[in-house]
Amino acid sequence: MIEIKVPPVGESISEVTLVQWLKADGAWVERDEILCELESEKATFELNAESAGILHYVAQENDDLEIGAVACTIDETAAKPAGAPESAPAPAPEKAAVPVAEKPTEAAPKAVETKAATPVASDVKATPVANAIMADKKVQPETVKGSGSLGRILKSDVLAALENPGRTPGKPMFSREDKPKKMSNLRKTISRRLVEAKNTTAMLTTFNEVDMTNVMAIRKANKDKFKEIHSIGLGFMSFFTKACCIALQEWPAVNSYIDGDSLIYHEYCDVSIAVSAPKGLVVPVIRNAESLSMAEIEKEVASLAKKARENKLSVEEMTGGTFTITNGGVFGSLMSTPIINIPQSAILGMHKIQERPMVINGKIEIRPMMYLALSYDHRVIDGRESVGFLVRVKELLEKPELLLFGKDPINALLEL
Repeated sequence: MIEIKVPPVGESISEVTLVQWLKADGAWVERDEILCELESEKATFELNAESAGILHYVAQENDDLEIGAVACTIDETAAKPAGAPESAPAPAPEKAAVPVAEKPTEAAPKAVETKAATPVASDVKATPVANAIMADKKVQPETVKGSGSLGRILKSDVLAALENPGRTPGKPMFSREDKPKKMSNLRKTISRRLVEAKNTTAMLTTFNEVDMTNVMAIRKANKDKFKEIHSIGLGFMSFFTKACCIALQEWPAVNSYIDGDSLIYHEYCDVSIAVSAPKGLVVPVIRNAESLSMAEIEKEVASLAKKARENKLSVEEMTGGTFTITNGGVFGSLMSTPIINIPQSAILGMHKIQERPMVINGKIEIRPMMYLALSYDHRVIDGRESVGFLVRVKELLEKPELLLFGKDPINALLEL
């Protein structure tokens, strides 16, 4: 009988939670098959079979296990049942069914055509088939509760909403039931760090706004060729990351932190990108972002976001970071005050792009505007530095050609 124990996952981590079993108790498992998912305060990881045999649970789902504790045993002396499958899966978790439901089907082109007539709100995600049904039946996406990953609306959600107009399917009217749910290790860590950031830093937020006209024009004109050449879409995050890296090197205090009685200044930009994962907010890090091209930044963002959605980020990928960017605009936020990701000293908040009337050269014009918010630790960063940093980011985004090497091409030519 082989004991499968919880492996060490980090110096400061002494306990993990068994989130779910992926193989049934008493099932035959092959060597290196994934048995279960474990969650620490920083990441989710998997436990593999060290040998083929019959699996026997020792711990149950939602149990807290110390590092080195036995999660299960495998009887490697048992004979493999004749005609049995490689391994009997545990009861299928909801998230296992999500990718199948979310895959675009042959009906996708039709769904796109229908959606053009009745557009779905940009902050509500839905599958193409679900979009088509909502457009055909004139169902507002806000009235449908999505059961897919990150709240995405599936076909079954729309059909259930049509059968139960005006209320959540299966929920009794005038219910006053309270539903307790155990807080995950990740959520506990998020809660602790947010309170710690508020209580241990002299946090202040400064605001500005940026005209996104030129960035949007560049993106619109080049996104198809960019994707063809680099095999990745051109988003806004690469523009903001580039702009922040230039500004961080010009305002080094924003890229520093307090260590005891010293200030540590970073000569590099490890940019943390806040990503909403199924189990909470995580901040994977783009290492040496100042040295990456736009395509490399986009690929890194896409890779880290995919891992976050699949709960496959490693502790190393979320450790470190010298500055954080968070985008509340994807959820429709117009303005917010982001909380510093300690021990960092600053965080930039992006928001929703919204057309607003602006005075340009004495005339009122409609421009796509975005509010920017920089929260910073006033113990490290003075007002001049915080405002100067944010104004520089604004300048770089409104004149994207400056992102090439941080200077106006004419001024560089004339050495001005």
